[in-house]
Amino acid sequence: MSNIDSNLRACYINCTLKKSPNPSHTEGLMRLSLDILDRLSIYNEYFRLVDYNIPAGVYPDMTEHGYQTDGFSKIKRSILDADILVIGSPIWLGEKSSECVKLIERLYGLSGMTNAQGQYLYYGKVGGCIITGNEDGAKHVAMSTLYALQHIGYTIPPQADAAWLGEVGPGPSYLDEESEAQDNDFTNRNITFMTYNLLHMAGLLKSNNGIPNIGNNAKSWNNGERWAFRKMK
Repeated sequence: MSNIDSNLRACYINCTLKKSPNPSHTEGLMRLSLDILDRLSIYNEYFRLVDYNIPAGVYPDMTEHGYQTDGFSKIKRSILDADILVIGSPIWLGEKSSECVKLIERLYGLSGMTNAQGQYLYYGKVGGCIITGNEDGAKHVAMSTLYALQHIGYTIPPQADAAWLGEVGPGPSYLDEESEAQDNDFTNRNITFMTYNLLHMAGLLKSNNGIPNIGNNAKSWNNGERWAFRKMK
């Protein structure tokens, strides 16, 4: 365990449609990953997006665009401070939840900002996702979620998703005892591999000061690199 950087920070956001304190099957699966972090003494924070009054939109602060309040500010700092972001979502009609779509849109609203190195804000951070449902669609939801994260700057390590699916149609969900989901070796393996791969990749990035700055610096591009590129052509 000595190769895990204990100074890493993780932020887990559950995009269930159920407000606290209602039980969330997605949270149940996310807790397996969080338990690993706790055993390794990795600082982590957990949020349910639906518990906050967060408007839909693609701007950093939606109060500047007609909304009286914007609860995203209450979790934005945790997201930006974290080396690891894990998004959890149930499956509805084969897709990620509406809360998950909203979260990705709000993350996108910050993606044009830059970090201290002049790179886009999420460079040097890693992302993963955890999916639950009792119908097909886990790989589809993971695919679109992980694509969105890498598009805005997150690094996606190998095996960066984990899921549990029950029998198609109405039936027991992850936390229901009759589902026997918590003894599912395939899911338990994937949640373990995902968690450690996120930690390994985040540690590698942090120890190397993130993604190398050559060729992907937004400020440099805006301050002359684009003209140098045109001359090269």
